[in-house]
Amino acid sequence: MTFRTETTLAGYARAAVDMKTRMHEYCASIDGSEYTRAFVETNWAGLAPTHGDDEDAAHHRLTDVINRASSTVWAQGEAYVLAPAMTAIVAAAAEALDLTGDLLTADAAPTDAGVLYLPEPIYHRALTGQVSGIAAITWATITSPQGRSWLICGWAHRDDPDDPHAARIQDYAHQDPTLLSRLGPYVLTNLDLLPIARPVPAIAQPDIDEPDRDWESAPDGRYVIADATARTSVCAAIAYTFWRIQAQPISVTASAPLDRPARRRAARAHVVHDTRVVMLRRTSTLTEPADGHTQWHYRVRFVVRGHWRRLIDKHGQAYRIWIHAHLKGPDDAPLLHGEKVAVLAR
Repeated sequence: MTFRTETTLAGYARAAVDMKTRMHEYCASIDGSEYTRAFVETNWAGLAPTHGDDEDAAHHRLTDVINRASSTVWAQGEAYVLAPAMTAIVAAAAEALDLTGDLLTADAAPTDAGVLYLPEPIYHRALTGQVSGIAAITWATITSPQGRSWLICGWAHRDDPDDPHAARIQDYAHQDPTLLSRLGPYVLTNLDLLPIARPVPAIAQPDIDEPDRDWESAPDGRYVIADATARTSVCAAIAYTFWRIQAQPISVTASAPLDRPARRRAARAHVVHDTRVVMLRRTSTLTEPADGHTQWHYRVRFVVRGHWRRLIDKHGQAYRIWIHAHLKGPDDAPLLHGEKVAVLAR
């Protein structure tokens, strides 16, 4: 079950619970710990030892912190699904975001721990030129000798056919047929720390010679944020941008219903199953000066499929007429593309 095949609120809720359950089991497993350890050793080869320990002990402590925080947030964190129409908005704002020197309060995030799913991933180009998709982001508060911080992790979908990182995993799987069975549906690709009540540090850009970079192409039509131009760490910027935008009038948050089998599975796995879908608010209320009544005004055009309309005649008898497929919305508004448009009204 993946978000790529879901288009309804109920489908998003089922996929969110399924992913949370599987990822909680994976992060608490030995295989998950081994992957995190390899991730830490690869990205923090020169990690400074503390408490008089060696580098290996420092890697072990960081791995333990990541595993415990990740396992907890996948189980107990509240789930949010970012509707595809919101992806470009969040990505553009995250790319322009600069938190350097800012003091963030603990209530900047909607919850202390949470999971953000991106059915349409935002792609990240590292300084090495490699591209990986960010299909999920988790955040959790941790405490260190320096103070409290948000531990923000970026996760790529293991089986995304458009993600270059998933293609690399498939190449490794050809060499080790047991690899895919030892991985969760998401794999850790990015790790950021965002301090709370302390100035956000500036990004230190290491010197990498241009000839040494092997630039990968991102999928066509997808949004890409590059470390070379980012003013704030990419995953931290996406998470913080989502925190702010989901609380703005531009968006609307809907609770996604969950069927009984999924709720029972979540209860057995002790996983929090509440899911909220964050969508773009497409209409606004305006007051017409002529009569003073509030009306809805569409900002886009979309295709309405043919349907039967039920009416009542002057004698109180019910009848129906066929409404042919047509375009709805202002003539000068942009056309909303897609195979189907479903309008839910109450």
